[in-house]
Amino acid sequence: MTIRIGNAPCSWGVEFAGDPRNPGWRDVLRENAEAGYTGIELGPVGFMPEDPPQVAEALDEHGLELIGGVVFRPFHDAGAWDEVLDASVRTCQALTAHGAQHLVLIDSISPRRAPTAGRAEAAEQMDSAEWSAYRDRIAHVAKMGAEEYGLTVGIHAHAAGFMDFEPELERLLSEVDESILKICFDTGHHSYAGFDPVAFMERHLPRISYMHFKDIDPVVKADVIAKRTGFYDACGQGIFCNLGDGDVDFPRVRQLLEEGGFTGWCTVEQDCDPTLPDTDPLGDAKLNRAYLRSIGFE
Repeated sequence: MTIRIGNAPCSWGVEFAGDPRNPGWRDVLRENAEAGYTGIELGPVGFMPEDPPQVAEALDEHGLELIGGVVFRPFHDAGAWDEVLDASVRTCQALTAHGAQHLVLIDSISPRRAPTAGRAEAAEQMDSAEWSAYRDRIAHVAKMGAEEYGLTVGIHAHAAGFMDFEPELERLLSEVDESILKICFDTGHHSYAGFDPVAFMERHLPRISYMHFKDIDPVVKADVIAKRTGFYDACGQGIFCNLGDGDVDFPRVRQLLEEGGFTGWCTVEQDCDPTLPDTDPLGDAKLNRAYLRSIGFE
């Protein structure tokens, strides 16, 4: 089993490129390497400069490889298509400039879905026409990434969007060809949604091209679901805990990956609010790397 372990800027609280709370991009690269990771994601396009030589120099300085990048945009909103497509093209260009492989598509948070994160039975559903258009927008970007840029494209379910719960993810997978759309599987978001990440992996491992390692504090999860707490507030309350401290069975995840012959990158993501007094992204990154080594992820 050849698996490499990376991390992502969201573990330093970077969710949006223009957020004034963001740490410096060079600081994130430096701390990522200091914590023992050999790769890092791009973060939201625009967080790192869109100047390939400048970023390449910084990656080389810290012995890092760019793994991939996320398009976290409102695929559910037909009126935001220009924004979605612009972010997708820019992300594809940034990834290919550095030889990165993974383009990850995430439907961003919708006000229609935010109150029902983690509660599939209460969540609003799209009608047939809205779903078809939504699916086609995702498929358009997937086809572009795969065929025009040569990237491996994965769909990523995410709390509080319209690609949140397991039935929605499986429906999309059945309707978009595997040749252009695979799965970026996030263990934590699958648990947040109320489903078993291990059981999903057992059924769909051949289509999983990329992993996001995230853990969930079950006590916080129960509280935020009951109170309909918003996603970012839940992050501030520590719903995404250190790996091994939550309800995701990572030893079993490792076993499944090994048995399935998975190769490539698994990226740690521990979304946080960097402004909170107890937040320690570097410390958490070190603890997460040590935990993964302890269960056999070298």
